[in-house]
Amino acid sequence: MSDLDPDALAKAREQFRVKHPAQADQVPEWDDLTFLNKARVLNRGAVTHTALLLLGRPESVALISPAVAKISWILKDADNHEIDYEHFGPPFLLVGERLQRRIRNLTLRALPDGTLFPRELTQYDPWVIREALHNCIAHQDYGLRGRVTVVEFPDRVILTNSGDFLPGDVETVIQQDAPQTIYRNPFLADAMVELNLIDTQGGGIKRMFETQRQRSFPLPDYDLAKPTTVTVTLNGRILDQRYTRLLMERTDLGLRQVMLLDRVQRGMPIKREDSRDLRMASLVEGRYPNLMVTSVIAKATGQIGRHIRDRGLDKRYYLDLILALISEHGSVDRKDVDEALIWKLPDRLTDEQKRRKVHNLLQELRRADKIVNQGTRRQPKWVLLN
Repeated sequence: MSDLDPDALAKAREQFRVKHPAQADQVPEWDDLTFLNKARVLNRGAVTHTALLLLGRPESVALISPAVAKISWILKDADNHEIDYEHFGPPFLLVGERLQRRIRNLTLRALPDGTLFPRELTQYDPWVIREALHNCIAHQDYGLRGRVTVVEFPDRVILTNSGDFLPGDVETVIQQDAPQTIYRNPFLADAMVELNLIDTQGGGIKRMFETQRQRSFPLPDYDLAKPTTVTVTLNGRILDQRYTRLLMERTDLGLRQVMLLDRVQRGMPIKREDSRDLRMASLVEGRYPNLMVTSVIAKATGQIGRHIRDRGLDKRYYLDLILALISEHGSVDRKDVDEALIWKLPDRLTDEQKRRKVHNLLQELRRADKIVNQGTRRQPKWVLLN
């Protein structure tokens, strides 16, 4: 017990009360041994590797050798030159707050469409950085003798831990939204849950994604290419203004749709079968397509030609085409106008919607005193007014 840090122990009691409010009144009555047993940090009174990692004094790291218990913060500039660094050892329970004080968190301003008032956003959400760091600690493969690294650039923070990603891929974790069946360090994970450091109910990673989505920021970017390393990048800048404005306007989008749009803004390919989910994301109130979304979808899925057919042409083009048709032939009936325009209208419209569109174009020209009907309502004869 003398190898444990008193400040970390006091913080552990505080966090245990937050996690278990029903037992908050009893915690002061427990001695340290009783408390740590109930918090699952000790194993029937015996100090564990978990206890040394989370609560151990800095010099107690020698007791878990040859495993390495170290977190390195490295500050780099935009050219990847190292500017500053600091190494943190146990107690890991206190590292999160110390690291937060190191990472710069500037204020950015985004201007949503339709408003003159910018929305202020910090580069990073403190909870997201904390959760990412604690996930690295909980899932680190200490047998590989690596260290957790936190590399800060001007526009992003990259966190890396040793060990493969046991669930296989991030989408599986988010879709299941349930506790994993296998944990690399189950005793450590359980203790971190009891001390309010992580959530083993399957919601930690998903909540990170939801938080970034609510902030209209790029989602966490997991790199699982190396089998013995997990890397997550937290972007501290807006990659694409269109993506940010869309998330500010469309709070109804599902997380899967947001994840696909995030891939599009990064220039990453998406599967053709996923394009349906993105097209659903482009609908406003279920009817009118958001052209900003459909254009990036078309580029990502290699369907630019279809996008143009779906989008249609500028309304001014259709109005000028009607005027040119009447000017050339002197007068035209509704059938003539339909034959000239309907095949040029967007493919996404039904036949009835296309006929209504032509009617509205004709009425707009009539109200603007460009054309006049010299026939009847049932059999119109459109001529130029001047």
